[in-house]
Amino acid sequence: MSGVLVFGKTGQVARDLAALVPEARFLGRDEADLTDPAACGGIVRASGADLVINAAAYTAVDQAEADEAMAALVNGAAPGAIAEAAVEIGAALVQISTDYVFDGSGSTPWLVDAPTAPLGAYGRTKLAGEEAVRAAGGVHAILRTSWVFSAHGTNFVKSMLRLSQTRDRLNVVADQIGGPTPARPIARAVLAIGQALRDDPTKFGTYHFTGAPDVSWADFAREIFRQAGRSVGVQDIPTSTYPTPAQRPLNSRLDCSRTREVFGIDRPEWRAGLAEVLKDLKELS
Repeated sequence: MSGVLVFGKTGQVARDLAALVPEARFLGRDEADLTDPAACGGIVRASGADLVINAAAYTAVDQAEADEAMAALVNGAAPGAIAEAAVEIGAALVQISTDYVFDGSGSTPWLVDAPTAPLGAYGRTKLAGEEAVRAAGGVHAILRTSWVFSAHGTNFVKSMLRLSQTRDRLNVVADQIGGPTPARPIARAVLAIGQALRDDPTKFGTYHFTGAPDVSWADFAREIFRQAGRSVGVQDIPTSTYPTPAQRPLNSRLDCSRTREVFGIDRPEWRAGLAEVLKDLKELS
């Protein structure tokens, strides 16, 4: 796939994108500073790309509460500038977003057009990015996902494995429910959606893509330890006993039916993805 420009280089999805399309141009912080939206737009205009993927973001959820201005630049203003530039050169754009744009109420999966109501700074800034991409008026797909994990970067799987080296019992939140999503299937979905947008621009819009089945963090942890062969007990706890600077949504279930209907992409089975990640981690160790 030629003519692909990717914002992001070392993040989880970007790393898997690089394995799938090594010929694409990947932009790290040294080349593309998302705190300088105008410069990011300039990179797009000069790129000659026909597909732009924004896999970069300010993802420090708790830190964003005290640093919302910076998060707003990276997650809000930069995607808007990238989207406007993509319109100018006639490129399609895939923007990765998050379940945090919802307030996490109820227990039914969120539809793509459900009312948004972020609980904190991270969600507010990611929602601002979505709105800026839409306002640019170009051919785009906003792909919301959740609970991303891989063999790279910082994520729940790697945190649980690290803690299990010194602990035989862990307290894990059990009242937050969502779909753990391996980064590799996200990368595949992003590329498939990008190609589809180039072939048929009428498929633009907002989509969801998360792993199946939906599960609690505590049950996710149990499966991590089971597959990794670690004898670690998991004690279910409510979110209220594990306070964090940023409030997390309790219901992160996302309805992914539109993604299947429009692109023929099914939700990935996260247990199989976990097995792949654990194998990757062994090979990296």
